[in-house]
Amino acid sequence: MRHSIVTMAIMGVLSAPAAYAQTTAQAATALNLRAGPGPAEEIISVIPADGEVTVEACIQGSNWCEVSFEGVNGWAFSDYLTVQLEGEADPVILYENRDRITVHTIERTDTTAESALGGGTVGMLAGAVVGGPVGAAIGGLAGASAGAASDPGEQVTTYVRTNPVDQIYLDGEVVVGAGIPETVNLQDVPDSEYSYAYVNGVPVVVDSDSRQIIHILR
Repeated sequence: MRHSIVTMAIMGVLSAPAAYAQTTAQAATALNLRAGPGPAEEIISVIPADGEVTVEACIQGSNWCEVSFEGVNGWAFSDYLTVQLEGEADPVILYENRDRITVHTIERTDTTAESALGGGTVGMLAGAVVGGPVGAAIGGLAGASAGAASDPGEQVTTYVRTNPVDQIYLDGEVVVGAGIPETVNLQDVPDSEYSYAYVNGVPVVVDSDSRQIIHILR
C-alpha cells in the first residue's frame, strides 16, 4: 500500500510541578489509543465510549494528549475526551477547555507537511476528518447521536476487508459519526448504500450520501 503520513517529534518537555494534579477524562465515543501523537501511529488499544483515562500531558497547540487507559500509556485525540469540571452540570470537551483544566503541556515540532514511513514513502495529509460526535458528549447524548455505530451487515464488511484500497491519512481521528472530506475518493460497496475507505490505519464504512463514518472495522 502507498502511504501518506504525519509524525510529530517531541522536542522539549516542560518541567512539571512536584505534585502535579492528575486529570481524569472520559471518551465521548470509541477512540483509538495510539503509540504516538499522530494519525499514522500504531493503534495499540481502543478506549470504549465512556471509558475513563488519566491525562498525563497534552502537546502545546495540538489536539493530541498522552493518556493512560487500564495501565496502558498512549496518545488520544482530545477533541473526543470530556472532563467534568467542578460547578459544571455537563462535561466539557478537553481540547476546547484546556485553559480551564489543569493539564501538563509539552512542546513539539510539527513535521506534518512531509514525513516518512517504512520504506521511505513521503506524502502529505489528504485533508482533515470532518466534525464528529464531539457535541454529543455534552449532556450524555453520545450513544443516541451520530456517534452511535450502525451495523452495515456481514456482506458489506466482508467486501471491505477483502477489497483493500490504498491507505490515506487525514488530520484528526477516525470515529463513528465523523465525516470524510470531499478530497477523499470513496469506493462503492456493490449493491448497498455504503462506500468505504482505508483511513488512518483502519477500514471505515461510510454512508454514501452523508459521507459520515457509520462503522469502523477493527
